[in-house]
Amino acid sequence: MNTAPLTSRLAALAAASLLAVWAPGASAAQPAPAAPQPASALHADHTPPADAKAWTPSTLRQTLASLPKGNATQGQKVHEQLFCVSCHGAKGVAPTQNWPHLAGQRAAYTAKMLLDYQSGLRAEGQRAALMHDIAVMMTPQQIADVSAFYALQAAPRDDGTPRPNPQKAPKDFDAAQLIRKGDPARLLTPCASCHGVAGQGGNREASALAGQNPLYFVRTLLDYQTGVRANDSAKGMSTFAKKLTRTEIEALATHYADLPMGKTSSAR
Repeated sequence: MNTAPLTSRLAALAAASLLAVWAPGASAAQPAPAAPQPASALHADHTPPADAKAWTPSTLRQTLASLPKGNATQGQKVHEQLFCVSCHGAKGVAPTQNWPHLAGQRAAYTAKMLLDYQSGLRAEGQRAALMHDIAVMMTPQQIADVSAFYALQAAPRDDGTPRPNPQKAPKDFDAAQLIRKGDPARLLTPCASCHGVAGQGGNREASALAGQNPLYFVRTLLDYQTGVRANDSAKGMSTFAKKLTRTEIEALATHYADLPMGKTSSAR
């Protein structure tokens, strides 16, 4: 397996990501310029390829159930051999603000994301194009193994990433209310109904959120809001995100980022 071109792209994109800074109230950081994408890369307009088949809850459940049993020890080898450490850290805690933490993530969620990158359902830009090029090299066993490896790692604690400082407007709900009660007036279900009260995650595509990089969290919800990301099987996250204000998104990002340490966040 010739991974030299991939190594060069990883190095360029990872180095550029060090320049990203949190700008309170500003749009989420945009990907830094990188080398031209190969022919296998995703569409520049963020649309999945025509042959990328969207999930239904049923097909997602069946596909995840069909994956082989993951081996975390082998998964660590996959993590190292495919240079996952370059962006996600030695144990799944990303060293920069631009990448998600994977430590403590539910195995089913990680596996689904890798399958989505393989098919092109995730096509948000340069990061997705890079992940696509990695994921297409992976076998189902490797996907299961690396997912098991991340699931065994401790969730990030006090990762040092900057927290947003949302300026709450009278109409905005605080994070604790959105997580535990939602907002019936906007038909917003509580976050906890899928992701758990402690942000531990739920079944299949309900990810663990505790300790997650807040910049990545904000960018993800903004991508769902705008339709840049639309790989959720029942469009639950897309529908949910469109009803949130920017301030509410930032409050949720801060709340979940601080959960593992039990800190008292200003967003609560």
